[in-house]
Amino acid sequence: MAYTQHYFTADTHFGHSKMLDFRPFVSTDEMDQFIINAWNSVVRPHDVVWHLGDFSCHDVARTKQIFDRLPGRKRLILGNHDLHHGEIRKSLCDLAWDQTPTHYAEVKQGGERVILHHYAMRTWAASVHGSWHLYGHSHGRLPAYGRSRDCGVDCYDISYAPQTFQQLTAGMREAEVVS
Repeated sequence: MAYTQHYFTADTHFGHSKMLDFRPFVSTDEMDQFIINAWNSVVRPHDVVWHLGDFSCHDVARTKQIFDRLPGRKRLILGNHDLHHGEIRKSLCDLAWDQTPTHYAEVKQGGERVILHHYAMRTWAASVHGSWHLYGHSHGRLPAYGRSRDCGVDCYDISYAPQTFQQLTAGMREAEVVS
């Protein structure tokens, strides 16, 4: 059996025209295809991808079409654009998520505790004990803080591909533990 890699990403905003205000694409179709290609360049079918919110702004059919083109066991941490009047968007409800979408999760990566949420937190569970926090929402506008960082697609120069925990935390090993 092949090794399962975990990847993290956020804020793909498939179909969201507002993203064209600061992403280098001329249309949402071009943006969607670029992000799909970036995802597919690293993720294998047996890998796990944690999407930390704001997956798609398309209708049900188009969202499903994009979802089905993305390999991996996809898990969703709900973001503000994934909700409509406090409920999960209809376009996301019937997708084959690997786990039920949620607002918060904790995972282990390399024996380290990682807290996942769409929003950046100033402190998080076990932050005083060296846990990590990955988030989205800010589109790279918030600097890393202690052992937390934005894992959204707008943070990886122009690759837009999901990243591993090791990639996201490289250079942050000595980051100050937040008390």
